[in-house]
Amino acid sequence: MKACNSCAHRVAIGRNYRNVPVWKRAIGVPLIYLPILTLPFVFASAYLTYLHLRLIGAKDLKTLSDFLPARSTHRYNLKNQVTMDPTFKLSPSQSKLYWIFNCTWYCPLSVGLFEWHTYMVKIVENWWCPFGHEKKENYKDGAIDKSFWHIYQSDEDKLNPEDRVNPIWNDEVEKEKSE
Repeated sequence: MKACNSCAHRVAIGRNYRNVPVWKRAIGVPLIYLPILTLPFVFASAYLTYLHLRLIGAKDLKTLSDFLPARSTHRYNLKNQVTMDPTFKLSPSQSKLYWIFNCTWYCPLSVGLFEWHTYMVKIVENWWCPFGHEKKENYKDGAIDKSFWHIYQSDEDKLNPEDRVNPIWNDEVEKEKSE
């Protein structure tokens, strides 16, 4: 899946990490686990969005499992998991379980969940609001067959001509091009 245009730049972090004072890193590293507290709410929001789409007639929706990597594709398991050299005695980075939890469960689940939710929110946006703006091109991975506004001819006629023929929410355009 191609990253959205707003995600296409590279962040400089590795070059800077060792220059950050240890006390700042000590505060910063545990902050990554605070979002675990929000995961139940994100799950609920994602599943409510999924339910909304299904109840209004959506078919062929991707599910959360479509966004999660297969366990067999993970490079490391408990036997061969790499760990860090100790920076201090109680560092969790020396534990294989720590890295398995992070790299096999927490990170892929978090990324997959947010990508799935984003995918569905784009579908909702394309369905209810097929109106162009500068970021709509980023909604292609939530493309639909017809928007709410394309169902009835009288409503479709109210749309800006570009919105009427946008292939992100009107698959008739692509069908006409291929014929």
